[in-house]
Amino acid sequence: MSNSAKRRLVITAVLAGQSQSQVARTYGVSQGWISRLMARYRDDGEAAYQPRSRAPKTSPGATPPATVELVLRLRKQLADAGLDAGADTIGWHLTHRHDTTVSRATIHRILVRAGTVTPEPKKKPKSSYIRFEAAQPNQCWQADFTHYRLTHPDGTTSADAEILTWLDDCSRYALSVTAHHRITGPIVLAEFRKAVGSYGVPASTLTDNGMVFTTRFSGGKGGRNHLEHELRKLNVTQKNGQPNHPQTQGKVERFQQTLKKWLRAQPDQPQTLAELQALVDSFITIYNHQRPHRSLPHRATPATIYTTLPKAVPPTDRSTDTHNRVRHDKIDKAGSVTLRVAGRLRHIGIGRTYARTDVTLLVQDLHVTIIHAATGEVLRDLTIDPTRNYQPTGRPPGPTPKNK
Repeated sequence: MSNSAKRRLVITAVLAGQSQSQVARTYGVSQGWISRLMARYRDDGEAAYQPRSRAPKTSPGATPPATVELVLRLRKQLADAGLDAGADTIGWHLTHRHDTTVSRATIHRILVRAGTVTPEPKKKPKSSYIRFEAAQPNQCWQADFTHYRLTHPDGTTSADAEILTWLDDCSRYALSVTAHHRITGPIVLAEFRKAVGSYGVPASTLTDNGMVFTTRFSGGKGGRNHLEHELRKLNVTQKNGQPNHPQTQGKVERFQQTLKKWLRAQPDQPQTLAELQALVDSFITIYNHQRPHRSLPHRATPATIYTTLPKAVPPTDRSTDTHNRVRHDKIDKAGSVTLRVAGRLRHIGIGRTYARTDVTLLVQDLHVTIIHAATGEVLRDLTIDPTRNYQPTGRPPGPTPKNK
């Protein structure tokens, strides 16, 4: 029996003429409680059927209505601008721009009471993640690319663009964010070199296993691609996350989510790649220099952390980090064999005398030994010149005797 139903029965029984002691025994309540209930019934009527609120009549420590209004106004302003509008971010704005200090829990309660928070009970708790963070700027750069749709003048969707990001792991500083029609290996290399020219060489990189970042997991036949060759040359340690596990690159993934949320909130959606890049540049200024970052100490901006801490550098010697592979091929009718190095096919001259000969290539970084598959004879031993597509034999023109 509910509390309200019991109150109604007790009042009805007393009004029908039963004594309070008899009603108390029947319903298992005290006579004092019945006396107070009947007194309230005489004063308030049927309102006595419902229990009184136990909330205090006054709350001197309650958040002032003006502060509540300010919290909700900040929430709307930040959300409309496409920026993070959680309790931590609102608290930072209250402290630094409105000279008001309110706890995170209080801000969260205000947002919940106003119905501005959408419960997500199925969302995986953040405490279940294994967190890691580089100790210094340039200790690790994360990279990834995402998609964004351009629009037609009438507002309908147009071509798909791709946005490439290089992000510093320690400070979350956006080093390079560029829009392209399609991300390719040469574009990744070019943007990495620009970032290196502006910020120095990182000690390591962290990406997913996309072919524009690595070919190490594609069977080993293609050798190092454009980026991998550059990283090896600069002694930069290359790290890659597990397949289907984007949490490893969580910082750059989260950055892309924040970027696209801001882009979608803009009233004028980009129609061209240049307009998209202009919007991206505006966001980077806000993200790096103005927007507080909840994952950084004291909600600092990424630029503050990146510029104040000493920078990490790559190791000076990685001579033991070599890329070894074995290839089986056939010399073409022009007397050469191809090998992919630094993302490009190199033609290695052997001689027309050996056309259609099966060979084995032993490759260690740029050093290549070409062996006759049937006889074991070393046909050529060379170091690839990355500046040339064709690697000449150095011999004068003309056929080379096989038995020479």
